[in-house]
This record gives sequence, structure tokens and C-alpha cells, in this order.
Amino acid sequence: MTDDTLRSVTVRRTATGHFTAVNARGGTIDFGTGGEPGGTEFTPVELLLAAIGGCSAADVDVATTRHAEPTGFTVTVTGHKIADESGNRMTDLSVSFAVTFPEGASADRARAILPRAVKTSHDRLCTVSRTVELGTPVTVTVADTP
Repeated sequence: MTDDTLRSVTVRRTATGHFTAVNARGGTIDFGTGGEPGGTEFTPVELLLAAIGGCSAADVDVATTRHAEPTGFTVTVTGHKIADESGNRMTDLSVSFAVTFPEGASADRARAILPRAVKTSHDRLCTVSRTVELGTPVTVTVADTP
């Protein structure tokens, strides 16, 4: 693999059950284990769902907004977190698009390509959902520390 294919984030513990992810560009997102009543932080599972939805949303947005700006654009991602003999995992992942466009010929074109844009994102473009569906090994190591 080459440096231009490498993507990375660093996760740092900020407190018990609280973490900050930092990307190579310096962007950050705080998340946690979701154990606090009324807490608003995303959990890692919710971040996975957001990554799936965000990846597909970006693909579809690029394809459809070439023709018309949507008046509404919502992507809902759901799934069931289960624990079985295989361990903890998500099942029955589902991505649902609700996209509306104004009246007009260009908006009609955007509406017409919407189903194809969603399918193309799912079948080829969305790196996140493609990785989840195809599966890939995850290597885990412990760094030597003084």
C-alpha cells in the first residue's frame, strides 16, 4: 500500500468512558461509551452508523445536486446491536434516504437519478458500507511503552 491510500485517526482517552478522535488534518470528534443518563455523546456504534449514512449521503449529494439543490435531505441508518456466539456485532443494517426537490425540470432530473445514485453508492462508491459488507480483517496490537 502507499501513503496516498492510508487513512488514520488517533483516539485519545479524555476521561473514564470518554474519548476524542483526531484525524490527520486536525479535526476532532468527542465520543463515549454512552453510559451517562441523558448523555449526548455519540457511542462508537452510533459513529459507525453515522459513517455509513454520511458516506452514502455524500455520494448521493454530489450526484443529485449537479441538477438541483434539495429542499430536504435526510438519511436514517438503523441496525440491531446483538451479542451471540460470534461476540458483539451489528445486524440488519439499513440505510433509508428521504430526499425532496423543488418543482422544475432540473429538479425532475435530480429526482429521476436519485434511485440510481443511491444504488451506485451502495454497490460501488461508499467505502464505509462496502467495507462493512465485504468485511476486512482488523489487526490489533499493543505498542511497547516505557
